Amino acid sequence: MPTITFANEKKEIQVPNGANLRKEALRAGVQLYPGVHKVVNCHGFGQCGACRVLVTKGMENTSPKGIMESARLAVSLAYIGNEQTMRLACQTRVEGDITVTTCPPMNLFGENFFS
Repeated sequence: MPTITFANEKKEIQVPNGANLRKEALRAGVQLYPGVHKVVNCHGFGQCGACRVLVTKGMENTSPKGIMESARLAVSLAYIGNEQTMRLACQTRVEGDITVTTCPPMNLFGENFFS
């Protein structure tokens, strides 16, 4: 069974292979949504982009990004500089051990910001 490590919360959970990251995080009591998004979010349909996480280890152990997820992330300032590691938890399937940072800050000074 894959292990998800939540870096900010210092919490590890074991999940079935192919489990949805958002569902498992919420089931474990991990808060994915900052501020008003705790109440106002799309409930896992990939429309709001509020459940974004930064996969800091094990990106190869997640499902590939879909067209909808890529499009949603492309309009997010937080995505700049984190193109390879930013994911929407609601669109991510866990296929192996990963480490994630929930509610990542914006990277306005990332190497790709001004390009």
